[in-house]
Amino acid sequence: MKALRTLKALYSLARLVKDPSKLDEVFEMANALSTPDAMKVIVDGIRNLPGVQRALDERHRIHIDLDALLKLPKGTLGREFAEHMRKNNLDPSALPPLPSNDELEFFRAHLYETNDLWHVLTGFNTDVTVELGLQGFYAAQAPGPLVGLLLAVGLIRSGIYRHDALVPYMDAITHGYQMGKRAKTLFGVHWDELWSVPLEDVRSRFAIATEDTLASQSLLRAA
Repeated sequence: MKALRTLKALYSLARLVKDPSKLDEVFEMANALSTPDAMKVIVDGIRNLPGVQRALDERHRIHIDLDALLKLPKGTLGREFAEHMRKNNLDPSALPPLPSNDELEFFRAHLYETNDLWHVLTGFNTDVTVELGLQGFYAAQAPGPLVGLLLAVGLIRSGIYRHDALVPYMDAITHGYQMGKRAKTLFGVHWDELWSVPLEDVRSRFAIATEDTLASQSLLRAA
């Protein structure tokens, strides 16, 4: 069974290297890698971070109503998230419905349903380069085998199909990782209670320094 899961993960990796837009292959890879043993290692590695154990105990699920969020004031977390979803033709209901009957199931389900929200929070969009930046962020906040393989997809792709992309890919990964290290823990936050809060205030609350913020800080130090 372990060998079969490994083969499925590698098959999905190969298909993603050729076409990174195949979201279904990400799901297949995640399914192949999400063994209880693997999930337990990840969860045990972050459970002592602030707020994580409480989140694992509460198992709060986030309800997303894009139409309602689009009615919020411009610049709020909810409005920015809804506009991001509509702009990229993303539908929350398209995600596989995952159970959350225990800690390990909730960990996976919560990361699934907040992935697009983390895109908005970090300022990373959805093309290949910035997706790698988000995976760098994940590597700092909730490292696991899926993150490692998705990073590998980008690096292998740069070696086979995009010889000019290695430097921007590495810049994005490094930037995302450093962002994730500086930021407060995002896992388990009740984001639906912050929909009406301005996005920049939410970023400030969780010490999320987007690329523009980091660039501004660098310019200030140089001055």
